[in-house]
Amino acid sequence: MAQHAPADPNGDLAALKANLQKVIHGKPDSIDILIIALLAGGSVLMEDVPGVGKTTLAKALARSIEAEFSRIQFTPDLLPADILGSSVYNPVTGAFDFRKGPIFCNVLLADEINRASPRTQSALLEAMNEMQATIEGKRHALPSPFLVLATENPVEFHGTYPLPEAQLDRFLVRLDLGYPEADVEVGILHAQAIEHPLESLSPVLSRQRIAEMQQQVRQVSVEPSVSRYVVDLVQATRSDPQLKLGASPRGSLMLFRAAQAAAYAAGRDYVLPDDVQRLAPFVLAHRLMLTSKTRYSGAGKEEIIRGILRQVRVPT
Repeated sequence: MAQHAPADPNGDLAALKANLQKVIHGKPDSIDILIIALLAGGSVLMEDVPGVGKTTLAKALARSIEAEFSRIQFTPDLLPADILGSSVYNPVTGAFDFRKGPIFCNVLLADEINRASPRTQSALLEAMNEMQATIEGKRHALPSPFLVLATENPVEFHGTYPLPEAQLDRFLVRLDLGYPEADVEVGILHAQAIEHPLESLSPVLSRQRIAEMQQQVRQVSVEPSVSRYVVDLVQATRSDPQLKLGASPRGSLMLFRAAQAAAYAAGRDYVLPDDVQRLAPFVLAHRLMLTSKTRYSGAGKEEIIRGILRQVRVPT
């Protein structure tokens, strides 16, 4: 097996996790998944009820990596130009000057993304997939690193637009924070008694260091048998009778990349089947479409993925 540079030699990821845990209490697994998405260069969909810390987590990440942060509050009247930017007439020069929109940042919080129309939601498609935005026929490269953290409320449906499959397929992972335990919630009350911990958060990583680690992630070795395991899992979703739509080849690629990032975060330069199994529910579930019969039976997408994990042979 080819040897690569040791992962995280300076404990940078441990420092990043510790920084985030100062603000988000009792959610180490969610923080781990967020860090894996950052390392893999993918975007995150956070689907949860209001008030559990989705916006705070996005802001904490931006402050921890010394990143430029933008927040867009998605509303029904939001237009693509409000996200991407537009040309504005300059009466002094008599020319049109391009003014960049909030998408030109490192960490973009797309708050309540399902409140905007599909036309506006689609303004993020190219950015999330190609790290660029085409505006008025001209391509503009986005800053590196670039990460979209989108939130949506799964309970309230009035005035919302379901995310189309093409949009969902662009997110590397989907996660939910959930309500904190009682003891953790008491700690949150006392932690914010005087000021919010976010106000005193300092950067622990530079944007350049994040870019370096993202390149190192791509050097993590994946044995052919593990690559085939990824493909077998994804193909199993396409033939599962409970599913109307399985995961796409992009799902295979993103599970592959997420597994590399998970191995890197664990200090390894090679991927184990355990990495794939751990990430599969987070990477694949939101790409699936249930049949009507399955949906009314109450079966969940994560449950179906876990069933597939039990059925597909694990490489040894």
